[in-house]
Amino acid sequence: MQDYGGIVDAEKLEQIRVEAEELKGKRLVHINSTWVGGGVAEMLQPLVLLFNDLGIKTEWRVLHGTIDFFNVTKSFHNALHGADLRLSERKKRIYLEHNANFAAISHLDYFDFVVVHDPQPLPLIKFHQKVAPWIWRCHIDLTNPHPELWSWLLEEFIKKHDRVVLSSEEFKRPELDLPVDIIRPCIDPLSTKNKYISEHVAKKQLSRVGIDLEKPLLLQVSRFDPWKDPLGVIRVFEKVKQHEDCQLVLCGSFASDDPEGFKMYNLVKKYEREDIKIILNASDLLVNALQRSATVVIQKSLREGFGLTVTEALWKGTPVVASKVGGIPLQVINGKPGFLLDPKDEEGFAKRILELIRNPALREELGRAGREWVRQNFLITNNLHSWLQVLKKTLSYSI
Repeated sequence: MQDYGGIVDAEKLEQIRVEAEELKGKRLVHINSTWVGGGVAEMLQPLVLLFNDLGIKTEWRVLHGTIDFFNVTKSFHNALHGADLRLSERKKRIYLEHNANFAAISHLDYFDFVVVHDPQPLPLIKFHQKVAPWIWRCHIDLTNPHPELWSWLLEEFIKKHDRVVLSSEEFKRPELDLPVDIIRPCIDPLSTKNKYISEHVAKKQLSRVGIDLEKPLLLQVSRFDPWKDPLGVIRVFEKVKQHEDCQLVLCGSFASDDPEGFKMYNLVKKYEREDIKIILNASDLLVNALQRSATVVIQKSLREGFGLTVTEALWKGTPVVASKVGGIPLQVINGKPGFLLDPKDEEGFAKRILELIRNPALREELGRAGREWVRQNFLITNNLHSWLQVLKKTLSYSI
């Protein structure tokens, strides 16, 4: 915890230590479906370490699965975002069987709190004798879920949990009649991706991958996922390019639980040329350099649970032009410290990007505001504090 001194107010750090006293010695486990790739894994890495530093014995388990299982769970993920789905008995069987097998080796009755992240491990609760509170942490935008899938997950699994944690008040649903808490996702300012690096180090990283240091740089950092709309970003870039000589980088990776990523990557790769670079599996240091050096960061998601890459860019003082969907409006208030648009308004995206390219003073003003906004609201210590409060609410639960 002391490493965050100078970044986080000392009063805030002391408040966290006091909040944690009541939970010392308790055993907590987080369960998700991937160790790397995506915001959930990135948040869990520092969060688990901080819990243990505070004396809360915390473990992190990763659900195992085959390609068939992850094809099913990705279709569920998409459907919870509003996509079509044929909820067949075969999909249900694969979903349940893999969770049953993982439950047999996970020994979750050892813990005082069990936190299940997203839909992939939701059925685990069906295969355990519940001896402690279970919390479902959903990182997905639930404003328009597939009705049949949502009803099945809700009745069969979600309602067996004791609490639900969402990223936004707007994701609450009236039929979700469990206690609901809101925890905003956050970034770790001490990670390689987010720590301060000098301009010299940043330029050296960019030069290694062929970035022109003299041209304005437009950037989107996201998994290669249809919901991130990388093809739409390319169309926006083409509109900007008609007026200003610039370059685009699409920097992404794959999560082990997302089999669609390879297909989208191969599709986007076809558009690569001298002024459009596609970077796969960049190091955290390179991502840091790209976000810090970009003229504008774009996040043109069609649906978005949160979109931590927005916060990452703001922390580095880079203005953002993003879609007004999901959790992004929690991070960007239109006009300060960035701009929000309808994800289909490609002309609007291009107009705002051009405005920022042509106005260095505006970029600097938004950059200062963005960094302070993140420091106050979206650092991992904020996330930790919120989790401590949620866990304390469950201490009195009778199982």
